[in-house]
Amino acid sequence: MSATAERAIAPSTTPATAPDTARAGVADPGPLGLAAFALTTMLLSLANAGIVTEAGATAVAMALFCGGLTQFAAGLWEFARGNTFGATAFTSYGAFWLAFWWLRTAPGLAEDAGSAGVGFFLLAWTIFTSLMTVAAAKTNGATLTVFVLLTLTFVALSIGDLAGAAGATQAGGWLGLATAAVALYTAWAGVTNATWKRDVLPVWPRG
Repeated sequence: MSATAERAIAPSTTPATAPDTARAGVADPGPLGLAAFALTTMLLSLANAGIVTEAGATAVAMALFCGGLTQFAAGLWEFARGNTFGATAFTSYGAFWLAFWWLRTAPGLAEDAGSAGVGFFLLAWTIFTSLMTVAAAKTNGATLTVFVLLTLTFVALSIGDLAGAAGATQAGGWLGLATAAVALYTAWAGVTNATWKRDVLPVWPRG
């Protein structure tokens, strides 16, 4: 896989829960999915930003087990809870990370795709994330911020691969770190507020 392609994929891709429509006995999977997304995104973004290039290798393992399988499972639980937004977001970005893992590990696949193939892969996710951002406007301020930052991250990374612009990829890495930070805060707020059974950490509810 080209160096550009290796640096070019960070989303992720992060989802959050809509207003609580939980069924009895099913805990909120949102914090789990957000944490899985945030940690995987953080590692790859460290490499994209040029801060710790070795983190890109560890992000591949995280992409399979954490960003991929864990987040996909969180999406299935959201389906059980009747949360269309959370289910669509978590399963989609879980699938994104699984696709990234396959792109990095399948023999010859990255070379066949090249920078153009990876760039259009990222562009497709840019479009999807932009649409999800519109829906996120009806969740809460923290979730909306995650999706706005994620959209900007995908835009920068798409430009990085399609135009061969290393500076855009590096900017995408910094935006990815910001996305991961807000997603991790949102996950922390979800766990803390549920455990304390009151709003300890704000997520800024919206209409």
